[in-house]
Amino acid sequence: VQLQASGGGLVQAGDSLRLSCAASGRTFSTYTMGWFRQAPGKERGFVAAIHWNAIYYADSVKGQFTISRDNAKNTVYLQMNSLKPEDTAVYYCAAKLWGAARENYDYWGQGTQVTVSS
Repeated sequence: VQLQASGGGLVQAGDSLRLSCAASGRTFSTYTMGWFRQAPGKERGFVAAIHWNAIYYADSVKGQFTISRDNAKNTVYLQMNSLKPEDTAVYYCAAKLWGAARENYDYWGQGTQVTVSS
C-alpha cells in the first residue's frame, strides 16, 4: 500500500489543522492506520491509530486530536485542535495489517510538516 499525507502547514497556537492520508489499494478497510510524529531532535513517536471501531491515542494528545477514517475514500484523517508549539513536528501516516496498534508499522507515508508558532 502507498500512503500520501497532506494538510500540514504553519499555524498559530490555538489553531486547528486536519491532516489527511490517502492510501492506495482495494483493502484499505482491513488496515490499521496510524499517525506518528517526529519533532526536531526527537525520535518518532506514536500519536493515534484506528482499526475498525478501535481507536488509540497517545496520552499527550487525548482530548486534543481526533483520528477518523473514510473507507470509501481510502483516507484517514487527524483532526488537531488547540495546537501548541510542542505539537510542531513532521507527521507521518502509517499502515499495518497485524499486531499492536502503537508500533511496528509496515507502510509509511512521506510525512507532512506541522509548525505551530507561539
